[in-house]
Amino acid sequence: MSAEEYFRRPWLDFYQRGVPADVEIPSIPLTRLLDDAAKRYGRKDALIFLGRKMTYNQVRAAADRMAVALAGFGVRKGDRVALILPNCPQQVIAFYGVLRLGAVVVMHNPLYTAPEMNYQLADSGAKVAVVLDKMYDTLVKALPGTRVEHVITTSLMEYLPASKRMALRLPLEKARTARKELSADVPAHADVIPFDELLRRARGRARQASVDPARDIALLQYTGGTTGRPKGAMLTHRNLVANAYQVRAFDPGARPGEEVGMAVLPLFHVFGLTFSLTLNVLLGGTVVLLPRFDLDMLLAAIKKYRPTVFPGVPPIFNQIADEPQSRKYRLAGIRASVSGAMQLPRRVVAAYKATTGGNVIQGYGLTETSPVALSNPLDGNARHISVGLPLPSTYALIVDERDPSVIKDVGEAGELIVHGPQVFHGYWNRPEETAEVLLDGWVRTGDIAVMSPDGYFTLIDRKRDVIIVDGLNVYPSEIEEVVAKHPEVEECSVIGVPDRRHGERVVVCVVPRPGAPATIGDIRRHCAEHLAEYKVPSAVVLRSELPKNILGKVLRRVLREEVAAAEESPFASGDPGY
Repeated sequence: MSAEEYFRRPWLDFYQRGVPADVEIPSIPLTRLLDDAAKRYGRKDALIFLGRKMTYNQVRAAADRMAVALAGFGVRKGDRVALILPNCPQQVIAFYGVLRLGAVVVMHNPLYTAPEMNYQLADSGAKVAVVLDKMYDTLVKALPGTRVEHVITTSLMEYLPASKRMALRLPLEKARTARKELSADVPAHADVIPFDELLRRARGRARQASVDPARDIALLQYTGGTTGRPKGAMLTHRNLVANAYQVRAFDPGARPGEEVGMAVLPLFHVFGLTFSLTLNVLLGGTVVLLPRFDLDMLLAAIKKYRPTVFPGVPPIFNQIADEPQSRKYRLAGIRASVSGAMQLPRRVVAAYKATTGGNVIQGYGLTETSPVALSNPLDGNARHISVGLPLPSTYALIVDERDPSVIKDVGEAGELIVHGPQVFHGYWNRPEETAEVLLDGWVRTGDIAVMSPDGYFTLIDRKRDVIIVDGLNVYPSEIEEVVAKHPEVEECSVIGVPDRRHGERVVVCVVPRPGAPATIGDIRRHCAEHLAEYKVPSAVVLRSELPKNILGKVLRRVLREEVAAAEESPFASGDPGY
């Protein structure tokens, strides 16, 4: 009886008027969205970057030149091309240029350390890397043992308006400081090709390579999954096209050719990629690209460009709500503010509305679902304790954590599994781990949830102990592996604790080796040498032992409670080992 309740899809009764139960997904390459937008809205602004505007015709032409240039390097269908870039026009141009050849984009966080970058480059087998000049030195250290044959470098200055570029070249201290923030010098002897020069040399229009949208991979998006060791989630052209169409269908108020999307979320994260880029391209909308999150920059962009869609994460919405000046920016004009990547606290929803007059709703997804799987409706029927309803053409079930063939009764907690056209193709070169997660087209999310009788899903806990800092996943086992290599560490365990500004922060509990003079500073410096900044523990707690169960497994839940109690205790010192 319980299975029938789920498959009846009770959530359909709570869909916003105009949202269909199912969506027809065209069998097309992802680049068709750009081509169609250029045909319909060719002279309309596709991208705005720090004041520089590019039309759809210009973006498509640049992407074609990129494809021609990459083909000249021998890039062919199925080859992998690494993009190590923040939000900027070059990232969008390279993204579509790679896909034009039927090659595979591999997104990288440009803040990665050399070891982190090396692992992903080697695992993907990328042939070409496109890198921001400020990250070039890190890439050089990451290249040994990889298959990278060509490196393309670019600068954020390249796509600034001409007036801003000229101002930055002035022999003034202010201009020199600004140049250092935006760019870095690449050694003159470096074996690299500048991005702008590459496009100038390219001639002709690239033909779209033949792809099977349902089987051919468009994107390798690395995720830690349950082990903390990054794995490349294979997202096909159909996966990404489908999720754009599904999100579009869930928002019947969207106006083709008129939407303006605020892209403050990084496009190297699949949430930002789908919600900020591919959805807007499907709609023929304008994408306002911000290279990083800076509250003043964001508010100024909102005031100037009046976005209609604003995807973000709770810490961003929280900082907006905490900023008194936000009241001046008329954020209530944003039609859809959508939060994802972590739990959206009710207090943030209330504070955001009180400060801005606008609403923010919560959705849910994961890399393996391209990423959006569920969302609250946009028509005022949001339940902020819930992650919402499955998208059109999406099914969700609650199953037993240990035996996913056992379906839980409605109202009972269990593991959430999801089925739909957005479900990924598996992990790159990881057949065993793929088999653990993919079950006849259903993906095991690893999250514990419950469905109410009317079809709203609520998360109760994470089966995986993923820590989410500013919307970015941090995997405890990855950090533990680094900390354990410190010669003065006997054992350690990493946990996440709530943080008002960042959502969560990383805390590592360390048991020093007997007699070793382990210091908090030494351990944090050790982490900083091997981990991206957002992964470096904000606190190090020195302990005599770690709580464990009878099998010797560290009890992270107990650690969280003990750390939380220590922070709240009135007897805690001002620096309790943090």
